[in-house]
Amino acid sequence: MLLVTGGAGFIGSNMVASLNEAGRADIAISDILGSDAKWRNLGGRQLADFVPPAELLPWLDGRKLDAVIHFGAISSTTATDADNVIETNFRLSLRLLDWCAATRTPFIYASSAATYGNGEAGFIDDYSLAALKRLKPMNLYGWSKHLFDLAVVERAARKGKLPPQWVGLKFFNVFGPNEYHKGEMMSLVAKRFADAKAGRPVRLFKSYRSGIGDGEQTRDFIYVEDAISVVRWLLETPSVSGIFNVGTGEARSFRDLITAMFTALGREPMIEYIEMPESIRDSYQYFTQAQMENLRQAGFNAAFATLEQGVARYVKSYLDRREHYR
Repeated sequence: MLLVTGGAGFIGSNMVASLNEAGRADIAISDILGSDAKWRNLGGRQLADFVPPAELLPWLDGRKLDAVIHFGAISSTTATDADNVIETNFRLSLRLLDWCAATRTPFIYASSAATYGNGEAGFIDDYSLAALKRLKPMNLYGWSKHLFDLAVVERAARKGKLPPQWVGLKFFNVFGPNEYHKGEMMSLVAKRFADAKAGRPVRLFKSYRSGIGDGEQTRDFIYVEDAISVVRWLLETPSVSGIFNVGTGEARSFRDLITAMFTALGREPMIEYIEMPESIRDSYQYFTQAQMENLRQAGFNAAFATLEQGVARYVKSYLDRREHYR
């Protein structure tokens, strides 16, 4: 049996879908569904168990698992309840790490590109303690993930007790089906699809940095299926441990992203540029790009979809259909 924490969330539900499609139904999920439509992320899935997070540690007692895939977290970059974030993102992660170490269970967890902060130290996934200590996350979510990365690597450095396989994944800008419950944290494709479909212009922020045009702020956008392929490879390659970036390795602009969405709809792009709120101008990131050499050197050699390919799949297979869940 596999455990997927956060298995009803965006990346987690795509992980469950991929495992089901590969013939695995022995999957336990730990998550909170709430009273909105988040359950629809699992509407077509087969599960062996569903465990509330408050019951997870007792549920694990005496159990044998093939692996723990730990994606459960408070992932909002605007979260402000620090005690709740630390309890959920850091302390529970430590308990799961300890359990996996004691039971010799592979442990794969979601870190985040938010740990890189404004990117002034680069986006190199050097996970030595010295390199990690140079990073300065800009929000509570990124800091909580960074704390856990530090704890794991410090334990590895002093040869403390760790699972036989331990992997942290610094996901960059993942987009794709089943992100609809995330509200403002959805990708721009999901948030602005209805506008594009209705023939309304999509609004992007103007640039306030010399040499960068309006809408030319860039991110490393990766389609969710490609992110899941990395996790599946790691499950099949238990000799690999470490912390790895998960992006395409190519920064693309928000204008490229929205242009790809209009193209997938067979329409000419309609984009308007609006003022960026003054409250975020000083901290706004103009560039992120995952350096992928670490994962490639570990042996992962699959190609990633281009931005245009990923957006086209998302639009044509999900967003532009009545049933848009995977």
